[in-house]
Amino acid sequence: MIEKTALNSGWTLTCNDTGRPGLPDAIPATMPGCVHTDLLANRLIPDPYIDVNEVTNDWIGKTDWTYRCMFEAMPRDGRVQELVFDGLDTIVTIVLNGEEIGRTFNMHRSYRFDVSELLKAGANELSVTFRSAYAYGAEMEKHYGYRPNNYPGPGNLMRKMACNFGWDWGPTLVTAGLWKPVRLESWDRARLAETRVSATLAGRDGLVKVHARLARHGDDGPCRLVAAIGGVSTTAAIAPGEDTVAFELTLPSPQLWWPHHLGAQPLYPLTLRLIDDAATQLDSFERELGFRSLRLDTSADAHGSAFTFVINDVPLFIAGANWIPDDCFPQRVTAERYVARIEEAKAANIHMLRVWGGGIFETDEFYQACDRTGMLVWQDFLFACAAYPEEEPLRSEVEAEVRDNVVRLMPHASLVLWNGNNENIWGFDEWGWRPIIKAGESWGLGYYLDLLPRLCCEIDPDRPYYPGSPYSGSMEIEPNADAHGCKHIWDVWNDVGYEVYRNYIPRFCSEFGWQAPAAWATIEESVHDAPLTPQSNGVFHHQKATQGNDKLIRGLAGHLPAPQTMDDWHFATQLNQARAIRFGIEHMRSHRAVCKGAVVWQFNDCWPVTSWAALDSAGRRKPLWYALKAAYDPRLLTIQPRGHGLAAVAVNERTLFWRAKIAGKRIKLDGTVLAEFEFWRLLCDRFEAKEFPLPEDIVTPGLPKDEVVVVEMLDRRAFHYFVEDIDLALPAPRLAIDVSGIDGGVAVTVTAQNFLKDLCLMADRLDPDAVVDSMLVTLLPGESHVFVVRTGTAIMAEDITVGTVLRSANDLVAGG
Repeated sequence: MIEKTALNSGWTLTCNDTGRPGLPDAIPATMPGCVHTDLLANRLIPDPYIDVNEVTNDWIGKTDWTYRCMFEAMPRDGRVQELVFDGLDTIVTIVLNGEEIGRTFNMHRSYRFDVSELLKAGANELSVTFRSAYAYGAEMEKHYGYRPNNYPGPGNLMRKMACNFGWDWGPTLVTAGLWKPVRLESWDRARLAETRVSATLAGRDGLVKVHARLARHGDDGPCRLVAAIGGVSTTAAIAPGEDTVAFELTLPSPQLWWPHHLGAQPLYPLTLRLIDDAATQLDSFERELGFRSLRLDTSADAHGSAFTFVINDVPLFIAGANWIPDDCFPQRVTAERYVARIEEAKAANIHMLRVWGGGIFETDEFYQACDRTGMLVWQDFLFACAAYPEEEPLRSEVEAEVRDNVVRLMPHASLVLWNGNNENIWGFDEWGWRPIIKAGESWGLGYYLDLLPRLCCEIDPDRPYYPGSPYSGSMEIEPNADAHGCKHIWDVWNDVGYEVYRNYIPRFCSEFGWQAPAAWATIEESVHDAPLTPQSNGVFHHQKATQGNDKLIRGLAGHLPAPQTMDDWHFATQLNQARAIRFGIEHMRSHRAVCKGAVVWQFNDCWPVTSWAALDSAGRRKPLWYALKAAYDPRLLTIQPRGHGLAAVAVNERTLFWRAKIAGKRIKLDGTVLAEFEFWRLLCDRFEAKEFPLPEDIVTPGLPKDEVVVVEMLDRRAFHYFVEDIDLALPAPRLAIDVSGIDGGVAVTVTAQNFLKDLCLMADRLDPDAVVDSMLVTLLPGESHVFVVRTGTAIMAEDITVGTVLRSANDLVAGG
């Protein structure tokens, strides 16, 4: 039987720069871990997430470091003993008992070294030295020559998390360390060296495909691989001297695995046992499998070519968000934190997370949580915003990491796409790379169009591969075309207002976004400027986008007045972010017949920052989170321009048809009704967007500043304003507040005494740990809304201050 001993204690860390003042010879280290977190735990550096401390820590990534540990072992005749490293970051020399056993160059793969002949009885010394990624990068630039990179640092010349070197939402914190577990494994005769498992459907039945490769030692006699799932089992014999086996299991009529908005996520435990002739277990493998069919429809049609995910024969509209590493130090992200983040995505009606190519292949716990939650995963291969050499040694490292991770992740039902890269084909085509890259120089295209699809076809043929995001399906078509493939929309935010989203009807939008600051409590925890202002040193340092603060203010133009205070800046920019993304999503969903997905940039943050995220680094919801919940509601009612008028558009992603009347009215902001209408027996079928033109008296031309159209369909409601808020005659808010205690918090009832637009209760202003259930609520005069706040803090009505805790567009426009 294989024996595994975790080497997770007794580690120390040494700085190899002997001239570095103030550092002890060695400090205690945590495993898994990294240099930054170990220095932080030993109080030797300031927290890089606070104020402008990031720049104080630049030296760490430019220094070599050594981790050491002593561990007990015993040489054992007839058994192989191997050191296994699940993750080494990144340029590493490994020495055991004074003998070098290996050098590694890749953060994104695992390594295994036979140390049978080097282990001593009793104490053994293991040292792992990490070379500066900057120093190695400088060597590699001399080796390969320069390749364009949209961000600083040599991330495209090595296999390391690219965003370590800084991004437009992330700090420059160049890490080193054993970021995943290390262990000593001992085995005899045979072990499972590679186990490839996939689960698909064959008609009504589940089909499990198993390909296993053995490592053998000494006696290479016969053995058997016993597989069992759902009450079905089979045994495959492996003859003496053979080291591969392949077979299939059929599970009759399994329950189907669905994304969470459509159905359940039944998972079937699969067990594989490698046994010898005497039925002694030599090794084992366990995974939970879900059964579903999957294809990506990219066929030509009347609009160009499709980009549609089809699961269990249902063409989906994807409600998605991009996922970045949830911490600059990934080893700090626990299984519980993954579950919490993915549950937050589910609660926002997101059913796909795109694991972005400038980060990492996430740990097993991430994909397990997605399997169990019904969260689809689009997985980028790790190439982002840069040109990548295809020569050695990088090419072999790319192939090794792809094989490693495709085999590891392919059993997961949640994983529905391998994507070749993020923005690299687009960058070559449109970002000025062509004249920089010399004739005959590689830049990554051979990875995306040849190596990666070949490896996916060989290892995981049942899952689709696509060369890039954005990509139009052919190098003969511009990569970011509306009519083909997947598109990124970044002129909106970078150059123009969010109303320009309506200029595009993409087949699938895999990136688009709008910025806003983090929650107020998160800013206060991470920045100590006195006073806090958008331009104060700490706040400004936690804004990484080029001219980001200028774009925030420019994006308000024509929509909301320029804010004069820090409080108003914070709320106005958060509100504008929420509105921009809801505007874009509702537009795309209203064109469901053509557009089959929206994947917003981005869901989460890796540190406290002004960014495109809906959930900030502390896990606090920004108003955007609530906008996503509304815009991605499986049943959406929206008002959209059509022709010279307006139409109510009902969008139904449920498995049942949606039948109800549509009732609407045009009113003044004081509640006076000017016109009314009803559509009886509206029927919106499942997976359909249906339009209903509004009567002419509802949409009479003109730009009234004190009128609004309200449309209702059962419990869904949509609004249309003829002018933007900056011109809208919103009154100063008049309202009544009542607070009552409930289990786990309080209920805050707000009753509108006049028209209130986009009412938000900023719960973190009351208690940093408080969470409110709703935001962006619009109330007609006389209507009430109950905000449910989960909190352990006693809250009174007088704590709900209007203009600070309770915000609305009214107090921005009317001045409170």
